[in-house]
Amino acid sequence: MATRQSVDDLMQKCEDVIRSAQEQYLEASHQEHYNDDQYTTALQSLEEAFNDLAVMANSANSQQREQLHRMRLQLQQAQNNMILLRH
Repeated sequence: MATRQSVDDLMQKCEDVIRSAQEQYLEASHQEHYNDDQYTTALQSLEEAFNDLAVMANSANSQQREQLHRMRLQLQQAQNNMILLRH
């Protein structure tokens, strides 16, 4: 079973990844092709966090799984926004 601390740590990591991705999204929407490497790295970080959540969900209790699912939806939304941005 996943410990509360491990879930909290992962949630914090995901929030940081989302915040970073949002910053890259805003920069890309203003500067177009200037920071493609950082933009791609942010997308990769979102994907890694998404995968980490899926792994953690396997050992989580029902309450933790719900919390992880909500975070997974946020990650997907950030990822979708970045993919759909025409930069």
